[in-house]
Amino acid sequence: MTKIDPSRPESVLPTPSHTVGPFYGHALPFRGGEDIAPLGHPDTVTVHGYVTDGEGEPLPDALIELWGPDPDGNLPRVDGSMRRDPASGGFLGRNGVEFTGWGRVQTDANGHWYARTLRPGARGRSAPYLSVCVFARGLLVHLYTRIYLPGDPAALAADPLLSGLEDARRDTLIAAREGNGAYRFDIRLQGEGETVFLEFQ
Repeated sequence: MTKIDPSRPESVLPTPSHTVGPFYGHALPFRGGEDIAPLGHPDTVTVHGYVTDGEGEPLPDALIELWGPDPDGNLPRVDGSMRRDPASGGFLGRNGVEFTGWGRVQTDANGHWYARTLRPGARGRSAPYLSVCVFARGLLVHLYTRIYLPGDPAALAADPLLSGLEDARRDTLIAAREGNGAYRFDIRLQGEGETVFLEFQ
């Protein structure tokens, strides 16, 4: 057994680093979290993509949280859409009626995620966007970014955040239209093509 003398700081060895997580599978998964739009809503859009690391490898255990206003730009004021079974306390999923503007999605084995939501409306001087929070292995602090949907070039050009970025960096925040109401948005945590992440102070 090695004894360390606390009166001699030089005798204390540094603690080795450890991989952080993933520990998300226990309490954070939200069944039905990908269905943000009310069931059967005619204006539902699907946003999907992949989460990759600095080597371009998929992350099969990341969590994505999304927030967005309704199509008129109003922030939802409903209490939430989570239901529990009154007898067992078990989670029943969303009620399929209210639009809370919030969802939580876990990536699959290929690092893929998707969410069905309503196209957000503009708020203030910003072009319409979805706010995103990324939880992933190795991140001590979660990351924030935005998903802008294409369709209004003038609004995108005037957006205060987008207009301050170089074209290549700007493009990492704008989803690609795929047709049939689908948009692709990949999240690259670092390296070439790294997604722009935001810092709030």
